[in-house]
Amino acid sequence: MIAARNLTVGCRKLLSTSAYTVRSHTCDELNASNKNEKVSVMGWLSHKRMDRFFVLRDAYGSVQAKIQENSELKQLLKELPYESVIRVDGTVVDRGENRNNKMKTGDIEINVEQLTVLNKASVNIPMLPDVKSNEKTRLKYRYIDLRSDKLQRALRIRSEFVHNLRKFLVEKSGFVDVETPTLFRRTPGGATEFVVPAPPPNHGMAYSLPQSPQQFKQLLMVGGIDRYFQIARCYRDEGSKGDRQPEFTQVDVEMSFTTQEGVMQLIEDMILSAWPESLIHLKPKSPFPRISYSEAMTKYGIDKPDMRVSWQIEDVKTNIFNFLKKNDGDKIRVIVCRGAGKTPISNSTKDEWKRLIQMNENGRNFAICHPSHKTWFKSLKNEKILEEFGLTEEDALVVCWGESDGVYWTLGQLRNYVAEICGLRSKNVVTAHWVVDFPLFSFEEGHLVSTHHPFTAPVDKDKEMLYDEDNDRLLQITGQHYDLVINGVEMGGGSIRIENSEMQRHVLKILSEPTEEMEHLLNALSHGAPPHGGFALGLDRFVAMLTSDGNPLTPVRDVIAFPKTKNGKDLMSDAPTTLSEKQLERYGITLLSNDQKSG
Repeated sequence: MIAARNLTVGCRKLLSTSAYTVRSHTCDELNASNKNEKVSVMGWLSHKRMDRFFVLRDAYGSVQAKIQENSELKQLLKELPYESVIRVDGTVVDRGENRNNKMKTGDIEINVEQLTVLNKASVNIPMLPDVKSNEKTRLKYRYIDLRSDKLQRALRIRSEFVHNLRKFLVEKSGFVDVETPTLFRRTPGGATEFVVPAPPPNHGMAYSLPQSPQQFKQLLMVGGIDRYFQIARCYRDEGSKGDRQPEFTQVDVEMSFTTQEGVMQLIEDMILSAWPESLIHLKPKSPFPRISYSEAMTKYGIDKPDMRVSWQIEDVKTNIFNFLKKNDGDKIRVIVCRGAGKTPISNSTKDEWKRLIQMNENGRNFAICHPSHKTWFKSLKNEKILEEFGLTEEDALVVCWGESDGVYWTLGQLRNYVAEICGLRSKNVVTAHWVVDFPLFSFEEGHLVSTHHPFTAPVDKDKEMLYDEDNDRLLQITGQHYDLVINGVEMGGGSIRIENSEMQRHVLKILSEPTEEMEHLLNALSHGAPPHGGFALGLDRFVAMLTSDGNPLTPVRDVIAFPKTKNGKDLMSDAPTTLSEKQLERYGITLLSNDQKSG
């Protein structure tokens, strides 16, 4: 029997990753200190050459093995397809002058004494790990793609981060891990939810898959579980995006007898304590800076600004651009993109600048000045513009005019776009900050909606304004809502909740939400609910940012073992599928043809 060897990782002593297996080592463990040892390693056939040399790969790394020149095993290796699962028994030897400095195990190789095929792969394997394949192929054969270095690294970083989170919350902070149901009922407000038809004896009824455990965690606070967390599965009936799947995971945290400051400090400590050791160079410093919602909108034109980019929206103090105004009330604002002109003008970046300028020519309410395109400067007496804003050949200028909200929104989008062209949003840096003081309500499509969700409490000084019937007054209420923004992406958000049953009922009435859907929560709040608040961190989004050295635009499917496509399909299993007549009958479902729908 192979003895388990103790490995020290940080302050923990772990059993060898070969414990409880029939191998002696993993493929990445062998080095010069193992010279002349008899070893047994197992994994996938990754490379081969000359019918003698081959590379064995497992979940931890790779190692080269060598078959003797006159061995009958050469024919076996020659006929063996890539990605076959094999076992190699042999002796570790020094590679001498043939050592490979690019491999962790490159100082040694294994002299093969026995080669056992544990499972022969198909000759017509559709793809190979770490060999570029199209997205559709990678999703259809995800189990092969999972063998790639990229996905192995991503899922192990994810596992480390979640493990560290649990340690911090349970061992250091006294939180209780509680699982909540995924068969629930409709939640007012927010995204559309998936419905699950109920079986007999509940024909005609349905569950909803919750978009978050929001109500359950509040109910746990009422129940005296005053420090709750969960690595929670959540669902939203919307198409997959780069940063969101129909099913996703969030780190859900709720705490009683706390304040906004208390929750924000908890989340900072939690994230920094759980930060993977291998990515320590990206770790931001605490405390995270804070800006108000209004400051974010007026300085950056967006409520989740990327602070790796220093450019801010500026007022125009002279009448130099007044000729652009179409109406007396029009606003004119600019962003001076310092250093944007230094960006090397490759064909692709030149095309992007050209496209922006053409958008203005097509009647948009903004214009771009860039050193590579002099026309716009000349038409506006560029010497005055250069003097007004202190522009040099290394800068660019974005000008926008029109209605105030539209100007800020447009500049916010252009700030991000120009920064991407200049490569500023791909810097391997992590900047984290809080956005606070959001309005409690917003106005959309002619009626009031929650800026965050209907359970967010107003700040104390604005509570009386809740009972004002004037919409303009209601829109002035500030909510106890806070978003964590990292590199220009909202990584999570939270709030202090409404613990008073009558106030919660009133807010639902303001939002024209039926209280019948919420009687269970309203009743619970009336039976002694403590003040409470919490936060939800988008785990997929956060890990995607970590594994890409701070790039917040990395698709979350790159850190999910079995993701969906943009239209919600699982290409590997071909889900979703049609229901049989028997299943339809059990759930009392009748499917209508297109003609019946239109009739």
